[in-house]
Amino acid sequence: MGVVLVARWQALHLERETFVALARSLVQIVAVGSVLLLLLRGPDWTSVLVLATMMVVAAHMSAQRGRGLRGAFVVSLSGIGIGSGAVILLMTLVGVIDPALTSVVPVGSMLVYRAMITNGLVLDRLEAEVRAHAGWIEAGLALGARPGVVVGPYVRAAVRAGLIPGIEGLRSLGIVWIPGLMAGMILAGEDPIYAAVYQFVLMAMSYSVAGLTAVVSAYLVRGALFSPADQLLVRPGRTPGG
Repeated sequence: MGVVLVARWQALHLERETFVALARSLVQIVAVGSVLLLLLRGPDWTSVLVLATMMVVAAHMSAQRGRGLRGAFVVSLSGIGIGSGAVILLMTLVGVIDPALTSVVPVGSMLVYRAMITNGLVLDRLEAEVRAHAGWIEAGLALGARPGVVVGPYVRAAVRAGLIPGIEGLRSLGIVWIPGLMAGMILAGEDPIYAAVYQFVLMAMSYSVAGLTAVVSAYLVRGALFSPADQLLVRPGRTPGG
């Protein structure tokens, strides 16, 4: 309520969005907890279905950050699926993630969430950059430059923006914040050193997911910026949700 009042005082008008987000998050987390209570009693192979469903939902939510981009959902699903799916599969095969349903789903959900956040940042930043520099891009195209070359600097800026949260998280780990997984393991009686190492491994996996997702999404969405005739499809001005 305090944040809402301050936002209203500053004419930010976040009241409805804040209340909807709070109510939605409470209902969602309770519902998910109830569903997981049933799912975690099932066979281990159902973890694939659970994580796949999470990826689809994450792609739908993340694609809203790039509503002005053609094929934003397909790009988001590909980026999130490849980014998080590859890391989850590899880490499970080498034994870092326990293949048991009770382990792979909670840890996998954290990685899917990181992929969703990264993908949203990449799409949002890239669309904003292209809209802001549409004139320069079209001038480059008119001079005969290839589309990939013209938008290259903006694609790289979007990828960097998507990786910033992961880099800052790694830099501040243990000094500025103690993540929930490590705190929970310590409260549950685990060895603090083991909890710290496992938390570091999870953060490293999270950064790997962010990197793969950012690169895949940026590569795929680059082609969605232009028509088959190499015409820029994103026009200057405000984004649909801006």
